This record gives sequence, structure tokens and C-alpha cells, in this order.
Amino acid sequence: MSETAGAGSLHERVETWLTAQMPIIRSHGGTSAVRKADPSDGEVVVELGGACSGCGISPRTAQRIKMDLAAEFDEVEDVVVRFTDGDGGGWGGDQPESYMGVDRNEGGRGGRGEGSPDSDSHF
Repeated sequence: MSETAGAGSLHERVETWLTAQMPIIRSHGGTSAVRKADPSDGEVVVELGGACSGCGISPRTAQRIKMDLAAEFDEVEDVVVRFTDGDGGGWGGDQPESYMGVDRNEGGRGGRGEGSPDSDSHF
């Protein structure tokens, strides 16, 4: 266990851990937010968005988050990782402008698939 397992609320500690352990999410244009971290029932819900939605390796990232969080925090019994829809609709309008230092409108790789292999403008 690391120092994140000791001080602050479970929610704060999970956010700190996620930011430190998963910098690749942000570097690839993704976003992350801890939606729930309840020490009484041991459930943690993490939401991934931005470029994570539809990314081919996001299932692997989700599995790693689930395994590592459960190993890192004794009070964590169940980890749910969910993804926002591709248009960011999962990030509610009542969400603060920034989660874990990441602006909610920051992010993807630009657009919603403007090009395709069959289009004339592809590359």
C-alpha cells in the first residue's frame, strides 16, 4: 500500500491515487472522475470519458483500475468503471468545471470520426 491509503476521505484518496497511477488517461486525451467512493459498502465508481470512450484499450484500462484499486485500499470491495457516451453526455451540466485538475471540456483527439477509410478526405 502507498501513502494514498492513509489520509483523507476515501473519495479524496481514490482521486489522488487515480491521478498518480493513471496519468496515461489524461495524456491520451481521456478524462476520469470518481463518482462514488463509499467506505460503508466498499463500492467505488470511476467514470472515464473523452478519448477513453470507444478506445480499443479502454477495457484493459478499466480492468487495471478495478484490480489495482481493490489491492490498494482495504475498504474497497467493489469497483465499477463506466464510460461516458462519445459526445460527453455522461458529464452532467451540474458537474464542476474541473475534476482532478482536468477541465471537462478538455480532451479528445478532435471530433467524432470525421474521416473514415472509405472517405476521400481520409489522411
